[in-house]
This record gives sequence, structure tokens and C-alpha cells, in this order.
Amino acid sequence: MRIDILSAVPDLLKSFTSHSIVGRAVKSGIVEIYLHDLHDFGLGKYRQIDDYPYGGGAGMILRPEPVAAWIHHLTAERTYDEIIFMTPDAPLLNQNTVNALAIKQNLLIIAGHYKGLDQRIRDKYITKEISIGDYVLSGGELPAAVLADAIIRLIPGVLNDETSALTDSFQNGLLSAPVYTRPAEFEGMQVPEILRSGNHKAIEQWREEQAYEKTKRIRPDLLEDKNP
Repeated sequence: MRIDILSAVPDLLKSFTSHSIVGRAVKSGIVEIYLHDLHDFGLGKYRQIDDYPYGGGAGMILRPEPVAAWIHHLTAERTYDEIIFMTPDAPLLNQNTVNALAIKQNLLIIAGHYKGLDQRIRDKYITKEISIGDYVLSGGELPAAVLADAIIRLIPGVLNDETSALTDSFQNGLLSAPVYTRPAEFEGMQVPEILRSGNHKAIEQWREEQAYEKTKRIRPDLLEDKNP
């Protein structure tokens, strides 16, 4: 898979692409990630990428020309399965979306900045818009990293245990069950006896029950589709 990310401050993403699971995936050649600076196609001597909003109001808006120039440049070299804009005024990211994107070959992610992106770019070029939550950040770089990380960990060969991702929260519509490791006793608290029983069928049933109860307590909204 190849992921291109357009950003006003791409240096914010360099550490993300160089370390931990994502960094290993890049170094092994499983994933390619390219960071692109919107200022490279900025206007004038100061490589301007933003301007005041038409109609007045606070904040600055990303101009369409630098974004379009980058899109033209990149799409001249390859076809993208999705051109994604990270913005809070969009559908919320969920595991189903991540699963669908993880089987794509080429993704272009645009990190929003300032007050937003000129709507004409959104209307003409963007194929998918994604929000990571009902709050506003100072830029779309962190949301772009969140999306890329969620996608990359699902690609075969990225995780040492490829079944691990399949048992994460949300993969089956539920939160994950509680997990425990050594020691068996910690500060007077015991690991549930069932997990030490060696009865894998009973353990699996316990985990399913715990996942359901945890979801019911913390995220009952996730159960609405399961119980129409």
C-alpha cells in the first residue's frame, strides 16, 4: 500500500512514520508513506497557502490552488482509490471504514488546517471525508496519523500476530473484553480463574460475555444495530 499525505506542516508527521509499528512497516517495504508540504505549491514569494474567507469572519482558509496543484501532480503519476480530507465536519471514523480502506492500494490523505479548505476542492476532488471525533484540533495532521495507523496495522505482515487485529474492539461491533497478564496476583487482585483453567471454549464464552457487558455499560449505542 502507498499513502500520500498533504500537510501544511508535514514535519509533525515524520516521527509517526519512523517509529513503532508504522515505522517497521515502512522499513520492511510493506507500506510506503510520502509526506508532502502544501507550501511547495504555495503562491508568491512567501509560498502562501491560506487567505481570508469570502464574506468575512474569523480565521483563515486553505486556498484551492496549492491543494489542486498537488492533487494534479500526484494523480498524474498514479490513480488513487480514495482522496480523503480529514475534517471535523464529516462522518465519524469507525472500524468498518478502516477495514474497507485497508484493502486499497493507493490513498491520498489531505490534512486540514486553519479554518478549513476551500469548498470547491471538496466538491471536485475529495472522494471521502472523515472526522476522528466531535472536537476541533489545530490541524489535520494528528487525524491523518490516526487514520493511517488504523489502516496500516490491518495490512498482512505488519503485526507479528496477524490475528491480534481481528480481536480488537469494534471488529465484531463490541468493545474488547478485559485482558490480564502475569503475575496471577497483583496488589491483592487475582486474574479470573477461568482464564487460568485451560478450557479454551469456556474462556472464549467468558470473553464474549464480558465484551457484551462492557459494551452495554460503556457504549450502549454500539448495541443498537445488534438489537433493532
